[in-house]
Amino acid sequence: MTLSTPGVTLGVVGGGQLGRMLAEAAAPLGVDLVVTDPNDPCPAAPVASDALVGNFDEESTIRAVAERADFLTFEIELTDPDVLERVAEETGTPVHPKPDTLRLIQDKLVQKERLGEAGVPVPAFRQVDDEDDLRAAGEELGYPLMLKAREGGYDGRGNYPVESADDVAAAVEAIEGPAMAEEMIDFERELAVMGCLGDGERNTFPVTETIHREEILRESVSPPRADENVCERARDVALDVLDVMDGRGVYGIELFETSDGEILLNEIAPRPHNSGHWTIEGCHTSQFDQHVRAVTGRALGTTDRRAPTVSANILGDVDDRQQATLSGEDAVFETPRAHLHWYGKKDVYRLRKMGHVTLVGDGASTADLLAEIRDLRDGLTFES
Repeated sequence: MTLSTPGVTLGVVGGGQLGRMLAEAAAPLGVDLVVTDPNDPCPAAPVASDALVGNFDEESTIRAVAERADFLTFEIELTDPDVLERVAEETGTPVHPKPDTLRLIQDKLVQKERLGEAGVPVPAFRQVDDEDDLRAAGEELGYPLMLKAREGGYDGRGNYPVESADDVAAAVEAIEGPAMAEEMIDFERELAVMGCLGDGERNTFPVTETIHREEILRESVSPPRADENVCERARDVALDVLDVMDGRGVYGIELFETSDGEILLNEIAPRPHNSGHWTIEGCHTSQFDQHVRAVTGRALGTTDRRAPTVSANILGDVDDRQQATLSGEDAVFETPRAHLHWYGKKDVYRLRKMGHVTLVGDGASTADLLAEIRDLRDGLTFES
């Protein structure tokens, strides 16, 4: 195919924090972004060329974006792959990653089945439609186990830990629909790999350690505190995952390192991912730069890490939803090699992702970097 040239317009379904950072990465490449998002204004609005208001699956708005764009992508999995496919066929605007990939990803059960069939190592799982199914899963997989909504869950939403048979009824009621039971993994750490598919190219960013609490990502550490052979295995699994994906772009691949050093697939996001935000300063090419390059048919950039890098999410720390006013950021600005990223969300509430802080190493140990980034993050607050 002919590579895209400056003056290209990229349409994005979703104008949230990822859309904002995609727009920031696209501008130096000569790529304009037009986004659609239900929020008015959305976080991407100040930096995108235009922001249309519409739901993630609103066909008329997605069509309007596609008619103005040379390529179409998405930064959230809540859009409808049937709508994307229909709009692409009728407007001639190609969608990447492909709608079939989005169909595969949206249903966690289908995702696990397809990847397992392809030889990717996955935790033991079972389909759950009612209490009887979950009790049978508990007998087969053992307790505790994790019950996951098949569609729509993120940031811990849609997940329910089932400690014993006594929790079955409450778990099924909490999920409220088709679900998947998955064995609870005794993991040493969680890892992530940002995979990249270009026009005939395939690559990954360096393996990253991800630290979660309450099932929400708190910190990312690259390189991870894991043996080199574990990192090599994680990259191999990520490449196997990419072989199942269809369409250009960046893919967030979340993994478990088990207590005996094995790698198991957790979940996949067909887009830039929170676990890859550290690449903005930590790599020669950021995940957002890479996604824009890939979707628009340009050559992929190098994924080499510049230096050891850590990042920490800035989460809402107030009980009641309120206007977002951050304080304590002066310490970040005064710290060498520290970088603040603000997502532009107008309102804050407890555990909402509002931004992140990145710290690039200069000879310090990973432990020291992690301790410093936590201090910087913990000094930020929305409390008045």
